[in-house]
Amino acid sequence: MSVSDRYKNAWESYWSDVSDTPGEAMWDADPELSAVPHLALLEPYTDRSRPVVDLGCGNGTQTRYLATRYPRAVGVDLSHAAVAHARRADPARTAEFEQLNLADAAAVRALHERLGDADVYMRAVIHQSDPPDRAPVAAAVATLIGRTGRAFVAELTHASRTVIGEVAKAPGGPPPKLEAVLAHGLRPAEAEDREVADLLEGAGLEILAQGGTTLPQTEFHPDGRRIDLPAEWFVARGRG
Repeated sequence: MSVSDRYKNAWESYWSDVSDTPGEAMWDADPELSAVPHLALLEPYTDRSRPVVDLGCGNGTQTRYLATRYPRAVGVDLSHAAVAHARRADPARTAEFEQLNLADAAAVRALHERLGDADVYMRAVIHQSDPPDRAPVAAAVATLIGRTGRAFVAELTHASRTVIGEVAKAPGGPPPKLEAVLAHGLRPAEAEDREVADLLEGAGLEILAQGGTTLPQTEFHPDGRRIDLPAEWFVARGRG
């Protein structure tokens, strides 16, 4: 299975238009606001002895942080342009980056064969995937963690759609970073709240812990407040 041309082209176009400036992508938050607190939630369930795979790594900001906490960090993204951004941002090669279609089960299995069981970090991938691609993305998580790995998954909730809608309708129109997301046909916060848990469990994963959180953005409300989008997090393992 492969993702739709619409979806793939939207992401390729978006990342081709974004500069290498840190934070230009709306979700490119500092790791102190993202991967650091997320890893703290995952750590009670893992010993970090395995590699870690950052799914939907974008320009690799979170991957580079994960590389300081794991023996090996691999960031993968559907977009070739995103992977190029990530590699340019990491001249010291602290992490590895490669293009990967998470809906391509054979390619995901090949990555697992190369790495062995891994921990997975996935931030905001399912919620903006086209509906037919969501189950394959969850299945990719299950494949990569195998029997011994653990996964941390954070996804926007339905309430984020309301926040995004309100920001988009603010006087003067959407702020620039959100406008770029919408202009390229990307559709954030499309998944329903219960859908993410159902997809993970449907992929054969056992949810060990979950809770509410927010995903901080690099864009701001008209009054200067940072946009923090409501989200839910999960820690999961395979049932095998």
